[in-house]
Amino acid sequence: VFTEFFLMGTATLGAFAIREYPEGVAVMLFYTVGELFQDAAVLRARRSIKALLDVRPDEVTVVRDGKYQLVKAAVVKVGETVQIKPGEKVGLDGTLRYDSGSFDTAALTGESVPRTIRRGEAVLAGMINRQSLVEMEVTTPFQDSKLSRILKMVQEATGRKAQTQEFIARFAKIYTPIICALALAITVLPYF
Repeated sequence: VFTEFFLMGTATLGAFAIREYPEGVAVMLFYTVGELFQDAAVLRARRSIKALLDVRPDEVTVVRDGKYQLVKAAVVKVGETVQIKPGEKVGLDGTLRYDSGSFDTAALTGESVPRTIRRGEAVLAGMINRQSLVEMEVTTPFQDSKLSRILKMVQEATGRKAQTQEFIARFAKIYTPIICALALAITVLPYF
């Protein structure tokens, strides 16, 4: 019961009760503006997460029995060979099987500087093949790839409350009843 909402509501009703309408309106206006800023920040974070999800390809080309098959990235097993065409996003983590390849790592690092990867070096999900057709051997399942783990951590972080928000909620549980008791005492005690 004793939350910041209770305190805001009590302050507004109290201001209206003593006919200080501008004060009551100001309390609710400032609180509403704060809520609008918070909603805008959450919306921006959700858009960023959606953009990150668009980076991860759902399908990859796997070499099975000497044939190339387009399959869901989630069903590819560790040890299978995946073909990556020029301009295509890498769907899984693996090691390069060709002599070298040039990859754009902007989705992972934020820098769109091309990176040359040599045979046996790691190729991560989310990178974009810049030059020639290459193949890689898958080293981790889809759900354990670096990009999947980054996305999972970002989604968990947006779902949790910030430390300041948690502190304010804990503080309000103690502060609000004390303030209400003091206000009641200031109102009632002078009569006695």
